[in-house]
Amino acid sequence: MVEPVIQEVDGGVVFTAKIVPGSNSPTRICGLLDGMLKVKVSAAPEKGKANQCLIKFLAKKLDVKKNAVNIIRGQTSPVKGVRVSGISVDTLLEKLGLNK
Repeated sequence: MVEPVIQEVDGGVVFTAKIVPGSNSPTRICGLLDGMLKVKVSAAPEKGKANQCLIKFLAKKLDVKKNAVNIIRGQTSPVKGVRVSGISVDTLLEKLGLNK
């Protein structure tokens, strides 16, 4: 298994996520794929719905406000750069169940 690439930056963390939109099941973390966090989202990839679904899901899982989660690259791509403010790498791994 490839370790996730999560960087601690000033006031938060940055990581890469691979998004699979339009899932028939609820939004969930599917594990790691080539160092990226793989997330299946229930929303369709239209008009930013999948991005908003990802932001809402991560904010809830990480117990931060929605405005603390930002997509910093890949707005229209399935591979996204995500920044979460106010959280450490250890906390992110723990809350997403990736610290095993």
